[in-house]
Amino acid sequence: MGGTVQWAEGAAATPNWIFPFASLSYFSVANLTQFQFLMYRPLYWFGQTTSSNPTFNESLSVAKPPVYSNGGKTATVNLKGWKFSDGQTVDAQSVMFWMNMMKAEKANWAGYAAGYFPDNVSSYSAPSLTGNTVVFNMNKVYSANWLLYNEISMITPMPEAWDVTSLTGKPGSGGCGEASYTPAVAKACAAVWAFDTDSNGKAKSPQMAGDLSTYASNPLWKVVDGPWTLSAFNAGNGEATFVPNPKYSGPKKPYLAKFVELPFTTDTAEYSALSSNSSVSPQVGYIPPQDVPANTGAVGTTGANASVVGSNYNLVPVYGWGINYFPENFNSTGDGGNAGPIFKQLYVRQALQDLVDQTGMIHAFDKGYGVPTYGPVPVFPVNSFTSTQEAKNVYPYSVSAATALLKNHGWDVKPGGITTCAKPGSASNQCGANIKPGAQMVFTEDYLSGNVTLTQIVQYEVSSWAKVGIKVSLKSMPFDQVLGIAVPCTPSQSTCGWELANWGGGWIYAPDYLPTGEEIFASTAGSNSGSYHDSKNDQLIQQTTTSNNSSVFQSWENYLQQQLPVIWQPAAASALTEISKNLHGVTPINALLNLNPEYWYYSK
Repeated sequence: MGGTVQWAEGAAATPNWIFPFASLSYFSVANLTQFQFLMYRPLYWFGQTTSSNPTFNESLSVAKPPVYSNGGKTATVNLKGWKFSDGQTVDAQSVMFWMNMMKAEKANWAGYAAGYFPDNVSSYSAPSLTGNTVVFNMNKVYSANWLLYNEISMITPMPEAWDVTSLTGKPGSGGCGEASYTPAVAKACAAVWAFDTDSNGKAKSPQMAGDLSTYASNPLWKVVDGPWTLSAFNAGNGEATFVPNPKYSGPKKPYLAKFVELPFTTDTAEYSALSSNSSVSPQVGYIPPQDVPANTGAVGTTGANASVVGSNYNLVPVYGWGINYFPENFNSTGDGGNAGPIFKQLYVRQALQDLVDQTGMIHAFDKGYGVPTYGPVPVFPVNSFTSTQEAKNVYPYSVSAATALLKNHGWDVKPGGITTCAKPGSASNQCGANIKPGAQMVFTEDYLSGNVTLTQIVQYEVSSWAKVGIKVSLKSMPFDQVLGIAVPCTPSQSTCGWELANWGGGWIYAPDYLPTGEEIFASTAGSNSGSYHDSKNDQLIQQTTTSNNSSVFQSWENYLQQQLPVIWQPAAASALTEISKNLHGVTPINALLNLNPEYWYYSK
């Protein structure tokens, strides 16, 4: 056993946040499932090692499944007694630390949605901080699966070593990991948050999460409970080197001696390294869709590999448990103040969606390795959540349908030019509330740089929208910048001028694993990037959390599919993964994109 595996990071998508408690700007696969999870295990693990199903995995979880009582209103969690690398047990204090932090700093947690976790927890307690039991009392009865998959799953137990306000502080001295939540604890948690995160670079603690250069040297980040620990991190390019955690107490200790995450600015650069068959070649990389032979088979099948890599690698398409979309900013002050009011009109969103040719883009740019997104629930991998309606496209590609929608609502449509509002007002045949006379359909879309396929897709969409006089200018930037721009805002904020933002990946359902939408589509959700608001949607989402009746769930997904809170676009395979033929244990690849390199090993 032993050896080193080099794994290719996504193009221009490098880790830049080490603290598991993350705001929306840092809430990404690159930071969470493909970086932090290697070191810091969430309370519950999802995704199997024997299949790609995104289901609960008890063996890799640090706690046993919740036990329900009190008519279903009380959930008792018992931890397994795993250890952090500094010797502390992953105990009740570790969970209370997270819960108190979440209670105090919920505005800085991307998974927060008002009225949901932790707001819907009437109380939480630990009979003993050094014990293994934590009790959650909910404000009403919820679906047991929903509580497991979408609520308690958010917790990542944190060590006492992080509960400090200085590098020399005694573990636990910060006072955030107490047995009960009080105003004093809230104040303590705020101070610990400011220190641990460097307040996103605004405080005076240069060695914390705001300083990437110390990720591998800071003693706090060395305290891990996962199978890996970070031995080196290049703050300049995002290269991360992991070695096994010798004190890992989970079920599978790593075979490898080293696991390296290699950064690439573009997918073309990664492919060049992959095909060079040299020391810079990753053992697990990906081939850009533009470089793979077209697959004419059914969704989920694998076609021929590219000849230049086929002798050394096996091609394995990976489809994530998620949906692809990009948001319009419903509160945007762009386009002379018209952008937000324009996006709030359902007919405008319908016209934009009518001009997204999902089938055409899958074949033209994804080479057949893609699946459509028709609504808030994935249609692939095949699952029991997708309704009959959502399995079909209710907005098929149609220039004539988009043209009619705009003309019927008072717009002077100028194909190839700029469409303008000729009939301002709120009547059914007018442009809509707060849209000024002569308002133009002129927008800017910020999108991920470095990905050839995404660039082709956004250019294709721009040319399609131009057919009805919707002019969209494109502005490329790194992933972190796109994600940092596309955050909820109000018109009074100077940062609310963005109009469209496309980071190329939509949403992976994690750490909310049931696709019920409260984390991204509820009006107050921290990850509701475009500030979409619809009271009926909020009501339907709430019902999905308390009922096990499939018709309730389908009512919500069917409604939101039609309401278009975002622009649905096809989801390419998360990666057309190339795996060295002498490397084993990599497949099946987790649909949640969680990395488990502790299972990987070389053959002789």
